[in-house]
Amino acid sequence: MSTKRAKNGAYARKTTQKQAAQREEPVRADLDDFDRAILEFLERNGRATNADLGEAVGLSPSAASRRVQALEESGAIRGYKANVDDRLLGKSLTVYIRVTLERESAEVLGKFEAAVRHCHDVVSCHLMAGQYDYMLVARVSGIDDYGRLHQKELSRLPGVTRLETSFALRDVLGEVGT
Repeated sequence: MSTKRAKNGAYARKTTQKQAAQREEPVRADLDDFDRAILEFLERNGRATNADLGEAVGLSPSAASRRVQALEESGAIRGYKANVDDRLLGKSLTVYIRVTLERESAEVLGKFEAAVRHCHDVVSCHLMAGQYDYMLVARVSGIDDYGRLHQKELSRLPGVTRLETSFALRDVLGEVGT
């Protein structure tokens, strides 16, 4: 492995560990109106310049920058990512999977959560209240690809006794130009 790839891999592991630690720590609750405005603006415009951000929330660019840094350090901003059109990557089908586990013990939940993190097609996993234990969202290329995911990965996750699946017809809020 090249030195650059080793450093990038170490950075990714460190970043993932830091993000996991941030999820476990409570995020500061003492956000003021500027902090809330910054967070709301950055959710929609993650690549905004400090000047654009400052103008949008009523701060100077340097004040906006300082606040963003403080929000990053506190864990209120957990990172930045590109919102990629999965269809360009060949993943045109969104699948919602409701999962029922054999028991709801800490051990079973922990094993399931550790294993589901390795399912690369699963883009989100939520512990639920109600009839099902977890709700998963997966992005796959089609029905055959989902069949593979179901048979080779999801049905083999620890503690799973039932999987119920729904397929999205379209993403109403994600549609561009309507």
